Amino acid sequence: MRVLMTGATGFIGANLVRLLLDRGDEVICLIRKPRMAIEGLPVQLETIPLQDDKETVDELAKVLDGVDGIYHVAGIFDPSPGGVARMRQVHVYATRALLRAAEKAKVPRMVVCSSSVTVGFGSRDAPGDEDTPLDATAVYGPSGALRAYYDTKLQSEQLAAAWGSVEAVIVNPDYIIGPWDVKPTSGQMIVSMARQKLPVPVYPKGGKCFQDAEDCALGHILAMERGTPGRRYLLGNENLSYQEFMTLVAEVVGARPPRFPLPNLALGLAGRAGAILSKMDAHRFAGLDGNVLRSMQQERYRSARRSFDELGVPQTPVREAIEKAYAWFKEHDYC
Repeated sequence: MRVLMTGATGFIGANLVRLLLDRGDEVICLIRKPRMAIEGLPVQLETIPLQDDKETVDELAKVLDGVDGIYHVAGIFDPSPGGVARMRQVHVYATRALLRAAEKAKVPRMVVCSSSVTVGFGSRDAPGDEDTPLDATAVYGPSGALRAYYDTKLQSEQLAAAWGSVEAVIVNPDYIIGPWDVKPTSGQMIVSMARQKLPVPVYPKGGKCFQDAEDCALGHILAMERGTPGRRYLLGNENLSYQEFMTLVAEVVGARPPRFPLPNLALGLAGRAGAILSKMDAHRFAGLDGNVLRSMQQERYRSARRSFDELGVPQTPVREAIEKAYAWFKEHDYC
């Protein structure tokens, strides 16, 4: 296939572009600027800004001539001043621009990478799935960066699903672990534990649905090939508590496993501190957002059964994903 993708310089995108190349696809990467994640890869680079105006859409349509499918993987969480507008630009307006250009160029299929934040959750015994209701105000608050991230991601899903002239399939990655986590994001826990930088051996009381990064990337390809237009597919695998996950990480990196649950009071104090510190440096202290901290104390388990049954996404054990991530971090001098 000849495909165009956004987000190739990010964590999931870097894994996806390599799988596409390995299977012989011709890949056009729409980027803002070259980065380490795609350095040296045999891809066509385009720097067209993803703006929803006629001139840009026409330019995109020319690049899309002869393309068989689009992977829209670009996404941001931006808590800094002006971040809400930037998230809306990347998640909503860019999606619409790509859909308009795809319509002009007669590109038949598009996979939109959303997030698990738009998917409801439950307990280990009764996990949420793509159809589980979610009270966004109760979970993410009435305003703020996290709520804006949820809102704009959901809007991009709804826009793509209702477009009609382009068959759009939505994927919703949960907690992804693996190589090419350049920032790092979800792999920060692995780096911190490998460096023995955790100040105290505590663990959050909650849990998430974890998945291997290569399985997640393959899920995008399978969604392109087999996904039902307008349908959402949660990409995840194992539901683990943070204690279980951190214990696996400790075993892999040779660190001490966590011993004590994180008190709610400590998180409350951290959230208050974060509200003050984020005014000085919103990016640096984004993790201290009160809604983010509360989420770590909750069981937010989800089922990826639809992606297994309908797409055939593999189920690599999370321990193997941790091992691959740790090997990559060591190779690139993160730890």
